[in-house]
Amino acid sequence: MNLTRRTERRASTPTRSTTYTARFPVLFRCLPLKEPWFFMRKPGTPTHTVALAFQNEYMKDDFFIKIETWHKPDMETTENPHGLPPEEWEDIEIVPIDIADRSQVDDVDYKPEEDPAIYHSEKTGRGPLGPEWKKELHNGNCPYMTAYKLVTVHFRWWGLQGRVENFIHKQEKRLFTNFHRQLFCWLDRWVDLTMDDIRRMEEETQRELDQMRSQGSVRGMKAGED
Repeated sequence: MNLTRRTERRASTPTRSTTYTARFPVLFRCLPLKEPWFFMRKPGTPTHTVALAFQNEYMKDDFFIKIETWHKPDMETTENPHGLPPEEWEDIEIVPIDIADRSQVDDVDYKPEEDPAIYHSEKTGRGPLGPEWKKELHNGNCPYMTAYKLVTVHFRWWGLQGRVENFIHKQEKRLFTNFHRQLFCWLDRWVDLTMDDIRRMEEETQRELDQMRSQGSVRGMKAGED
C-alpha cells in the first residue's frame, strides 16, 4: 500500500472507460503488453475512490492493476484504512511517500521547479517544506489529509510474475511521488479554481487525450530499466 499526502479534496467522478497504450523496458517488450489497455474509474464519494482499474486486452483477467484510494483527515495514523480482513492486512507492504524528500525522487525525474523543499507559494504562503514539515503541519492551522492508496497488481505469467509485479509497484510509487510533488508546486495554478473550472478542464483534457490517442504517438512517463 502506498501512503501519499494530499492537500485537497475532490468530488467523485462518474464511471469512465478509456483505452491506453504503454511504454515498457527491454525486458518486457517480448510480452503482449502493447495491446490496448482499458481504464475504468468507478464512482465513489468525495473522499473515497472505489477503484482505478487497468486491464490489458490480450491477457484479460490474467493481468490487471487496481488502485483504491481513501482520503483521511489525519497524519498517516489510520490503521488498515481500507478495512481489509486481518489475514490480508498482514501481507500488505506499507510504503510511505514524503514529497519533500529528495532521496525518493529518481535523478531522471528531478526538476528544481517541482521540488517542494524549494517551492514557495505566493498566493498561500506555503512552502518551502523543511525536513520537519509534517510535524509543523500537524501543529499549525493549515488543513491536511492523507491519501491511502491500495495498489493491487496481478500478472499471471510463469517465470515472470514476481518480477513484473514488483516492477509495476515500483513504477506506481514513482508516479505517485512525482505527481504529488507537482501538485504542491503547482499550488498557485489551481488554488483559486472552482469546481466548475475543474470540471471544464477535465472535459477539455479528456477531449485532448482522445485526440492524442487516435492521432499521436505514445507519450507520458517512460518506465526505467529494472
